[in-house]
Amino acid sequence: QLPLVESGGGLVQPGGSLRLSCTASKLPLNYYAIGWFRQAPGKEREGVSYISSRNSTKYADPVAGRFTISRDIARKTVFLQMNSLKPDDTAVYYCAADPIDHPSSWLHLERYDYWGQGTQVTVSS
Repeated sequence: QLPLVESGGGLVQPGGSLRLSCTASKLPLNYYAIGWFRQAPGKEREGVSYISSRNSTKYADPVAGRFTISRDIARKTVFLQMNSLKPDDTAVYYCAADPIDHPSSWLHLERYDYWGQGTQVTVSS
């Protein structure tokens, strides 16, 4: 069983919204930096958003202003609220955990020690 579990994906029309969740059964998620990544068919995995263990945030340019990352400490969950979705947002979305904050290199996949299995997001009319 992977240490991280994503949920909340699905099919949504352009302009719609989804909220993804990232939870962990055995990791003390509140102490980890969490990155959200996505991978579309035929493309490399790319960074979407990041939240440090101290809750500073980062966003990739294509999603800035539309996506919001947040952490619910009590529920030990990290959310990715996605609004104004576009067909180009269609991808498998993954969350990943890093035990050390690396905000200047959050896009580097190798920084992350743990990954989830991914959740499919499809934006289509």
